[in-house]
Amino acid sequence: MEIILVFSMAVASYLIGSLPSSVWVGKAYHGLDVRDFGSGNAGATNTFRVLGTPTGIVVLFLDVIKGVTATSLIHYIPSVQWGTEQFVNLQLLFGLMAVIGHIFPIYVDFKGGKGIATLFGMLIGIHYALALACVGLFLIVLLSTKYVSLSSILAAVAFPIFTIFVFKRDEPLFIAFGIAAAVLVILTHKKNITRLIQGEESKANLFKSKS
Repeated sequence: MEIILVFSMAVASYLIGSLPSSVWVGKAYHGLDVRDFGSGNAGATNTFRVLGTPTGIVVLFLDVIKGVTATSLIHYIPSVQWGTEQFVNLQLLFGLMAVIGHIFPIYVDFKGGKGIATLFGMLIGIHYALALACVGLFLIVLLSTKYVSLSSILAAVAFPIFTIFVFKRDEPLFIAFGIAAAVLVILTHKKNITRLIQGEESKANLFKSKS
């Protein structure tokens, strides 16, 4: 019975993650599909770039909430005790399924975003202090360079480092996830890395809106 419940929650997490916030919000309020403009990516970063800060903030919030919601599904499995390694492992499973859903959303032909915001929401649900440390680094780099991609990559790489050396977490799967997440972010940002090296990466127009 518990296996069926876990499987159901994992599927639900994927479906939650698949909700294409940028596509639906963009079409509803601007009549545009963000995937047809900018980087062609269905994520918060491209939404900021194409549709402006107000819409970008809405999409960012919704994408973060997807990760938080997915990890919160653990509370519907009463047999798993809070704080145990099994509890954290299932949070990782549900959160990861949401991130996969965001990257490959079933509702819009499996063409989604890069999963950074949903990954952050997942991290909030599991360890909010670690999440705050990563977002702090993200903001420092972003305000210094205005490169969202560089900020995301450095924050992702810092994730496993903070996990092991700052917060002293010792759950093997959590550490492995941190490393895997960093690698995933690097892989999904290969084009951005190339543009950064060539000096062609677009900078974020912070606090500006689009008409």
